[in-house]
This record gives sequence, C-alpha cells and structure tokens, in this order.
Amino acid sequence: MRTFLPCLPLLLALHAVPAAADGNDYSGDELAADIVTATLPLGAYAIAHYKDDGAGEGQFFRANAASIMLNTVLRVSFNETSWGERPNGNQYAFPSGHVGFVVTQAAFLQQRFGWKYGVPAYLLSSYVAWVRVDTDHHHWRDVIAAVAVAEFSTRFFVTPHDAVHVAPIVGPDWLGLRIERSF
Repeated sequence: MRTFLPCLPLLLALHAVPAAADGNDYSGDELAADIVTATLPLGAYAIAHYKDDGAGEGQFFRANAASIMLNTVLRVSFNETSWGERPNGNQYAFPSGHVGFVVTQAAFLQQRFGWKYGVPAYLLSSYVAWVRVDTDHHHWRDVIAAVAVAEFSTRFFVTPHDAVHVAPIVGPDWLGLRIERSF
C-alpha cells in the first residue's frame, strides 16, 4: 500500500484536467491553468515526501479527500438551481472544482510548511481562478465558494510541520506548563 500512495497525487491531478479534444475552443490560458491544476498537487505531495513527512502525506490525502467530497456534494446539490448553471450554459458550476482542487494544495502547503511555500501556491491558485472566470466556466461566486470549501477542509485536517504546543497543567499541589515540539 505504501508504494501505491505516491502515485495517488498523479491520479488526482489527471482527474482534474479535462480532455482538450472535445471540439471546444481551448485557449492557451486554459491549458496553462490545467497544467497548474495537475502539477500543484504533485508538487505539494513531493514537498511532503521529500521532507520525509509521513504525517504530512497523510494530512495531504485527508484534506484532498474531504475537499473533493464536500465540493462534489455542493455541486450536485446546487446543480438544479440557477447557481448550478455556468456562464457558458454548462452544468455543475457552484462551487468550482478546479479552484477548489488547487486551493486545497495551496492551503495544505501554507498550513503545513508556512508562507514560504504557501504564497507561490496561492498565486498559482489565483491564476487558475482568474482563468476559470475569464473563460466563462464560472462566476466569481463559484470561485469564492470553492476557496471557502478548500480552506475549511484543509484547516480541519492539516497541522503545522514544526508546531510548538504550550499548554498549562494544573495539579492538586502544583502548576506547570507542558511544551511540546514536533520535528
């Protein structure tokens, strides 16, 4: 099972990239955004794997699973409403799956490894969000909802890598502090 897990981000990434050969116009921005959508999860997982962060790898998978499931439930729930229609007339608009997927990666990197990793990932996620709106695949409300779902899912499952936890301890005859640091 452990040898299969590094392949899972690749499968998730390939799932996020639509087929370009469906007869529709496919702009260079859309291709670039899809490449970001496919490579950002690979990069996020690779960073956790390179840092030998087994707990982080597990948090990566849990955050992605929760985000994808919550996003899918919302998309199916809103599909039969006016919010389910995209600007180009297609279905399943609210919330944006692409944006939710890339923001989950950015939020994972920021929560787990700090802003040094999070800022570039959020910039790439912003580009994907802009492209999805600019090419009439989504409204801004779809993008904002996807960001909220991704942030919520990630904050629920991901803890900082080098976290320091300080907690007061109160005993019957003493007071103290418990300091715990993860490495």
